[in-house]
Amino acid sequence: MTENTGTAKKSKFFTYKGLPLVRNNDVIYYGNMSDEYVVMMQITEKKMLGDLELASKIKIYKMATDEKLNPMEAIVKSSEKESLYEALDIAYAWLSRA
Repeated sequence: MTENTGTAKKSKFFTYKGLPLVRNNDVIYYGNMSDEYVVMMQITEKKMLGDLELASKIKIYKMATDEKLNPMEAIVKSSEKESLYEALDIAYAWLSRA
């Protein structure tokens, strides 16, 4: 028996500015797969800051979610940033304009 408290179902994903973030190793997907576009961020370089590993180079790809397209055709925009914050900032701008 489940209890209905009238609250919305909690998201299973971390979010940034209301959009889900899903990470698999050095690849992070940002956005809703049900939307027209998502952003894939690929961490290509890391550096150590004390005992903490930080991303120092991230490739960013705005991709169409149309399953009929092959991955190379799905990429409509790309960039490269030097921090996760910068990458998320540009990703949010791309998705909010889409």
